Amino acid sequence: MTELFYDRSNTGLIVVDPYNDFISEGGKIWPRLKEVAEANNCVPHMLEVLNAARQARLRVFFAMHHRYRPGDYENWKFVAPIQRAAWHRRSFEFGTWGGEFRAEFVPLDGEVIASEHWCSSGFANTDLDLELKRHGIQRVIVIGLVAHTCIEATVRYAAELGYDVTVVKDAVADYSPEMMHAALDINLPNYASAIVETGEVVTALSASNAA
Repeated sequence: MTELFYDRSNTGLIVVDPYNDFISEGGKIWPRLKEVAEANNCVPHMLEVLNAARQARLRVFFAMHHRYRPGDYENWKFVAPIQRAAWHRRSFEFGTWGGEFRAEFVPLDGEVIASEHWCSSGFANTDLDLELKRHGIQRVIVIGLVAHTCIEATVRYAAELGYDVTVVKDAVADYSPEMMHAALDINLPNYASAIVETGEVVTALSASNAA
């Protein structure tokens, strides 16, 4: 594989859905993710990549799922199965602990929080593409949750829009090893230019910081 190198002038980090409901003990969805997430140290790796990106002075973008509010979906003609599940679970409910950023992932001043996505892609019906373009971003590094839904949909959409994409495979998680395999080994290699481990990305970001 070609040695990784990231130019801070055109590379951004996209952090997908670091909500308490997903990645904190006591979160509504954490029990379904816990086994896989703990097996690959997903959350510590997410934080390691985020901190390395900040040290390298990369632009950081947060692609956050819509936070449930009473009345959501009730008058929609069509509701996708994944949206129906979020509706019934009240996932990431607005105004609750579960719908807040996990403390270590709270955005810093100057970091961009894109408008919330209603389904899976961080790009669909949001301003993420606009914000990336405003900041001159052409390459993105993607971390977060969940591998076969929001990560895969965001990466596919990024590739469609012309971005060069890196996925950090041990900084994502899923509900089962089989789902991780489907996303990381079967589907995402068609769209991501690199699917690598945290250590490789951190080393590359350290090199870009020193350059």
